[in-house]
Amino acid sequence: MKLIVGLGNPGSEYHNTRHNIGYYFIDRFAEYNKVIFKEKFNGLYAKIKINKQDVILVKPLTYMNLSGECIIQFAKYYKIKPQDILVIHDDLDMEFGKIKLKEFGSSGGHNGIKNIILNLKTEDFKRLKIGIGKNKLIETDKYVIGKFTKENLEILKSKEEKIINLLLDYFKLPFNDLMSKYNRR
Repeated sequence: MKLIVGLGNPGSEYHNTRHNIGYYFIDRFAEYNKVIFKEKFNGLYAKIKINKQDVILVKPLTYMNLSGECIIQFAKYYKIKPQDILVIHDDLDMEFGKIKLKEFGSSGGHNGIKNIILNLKTEDFKRLKIGIGKNKLIETDKYVIGKFTKENLEILKSKEEKIINLLLDYFKLPFNDLMSKYNRR
C-alpha cells in the first residue's frame, strides 16, 4: 500500500495560496480518479487502486506545521512504511511551477516536512516538490500564504496533466527512473 499526501492548510482563507500547492495537485489527482475525500485521523483521505496497488490519498487538516501528526496515524493504521509515502509540497527555492522529485533528505527549512520527519523518525520518504518562487520584498511567512496570481494559476493549470501522469507513473516505474523522466529541465 502507498500513501500520497498533499500538504496545505485547511480553511477557505488558505484556498489557492502558495503553501497549499500540495492540496491543489492532490485535488486534481482525486478528480482525475473520480474519488471523494472522507475524514479520518485529522485529515481528508480517499482510497483508490492504481495499477493493482492500494493507494491512500491524504490532505492533512492539522495545518502545515503539524502535517506529520496526521500522516503518522495513516501510516500506522494501514502499516505503510515511510519509503512508500510520497509527499507533495511547495518549495520556495525553486521557480514557480518547476517540479522536482526527491527520494529522501532533510526538510530544506520546510516546517511541514520537518514535522513529518519528526513523526516518522526518518527522512526516508519520497517528495514531489513544486516551486513557488520567492519574493524578497515580502516576508516569507506572508508570501507562502499569499494567493496565487492569475499567471500562477495558468502555470499550475498547464502542469496538471504532467503531475497526474507523474503520479500514475509512480506506480509503474522504479523511483530512480521516475526521477530521470520528470526531473529533466
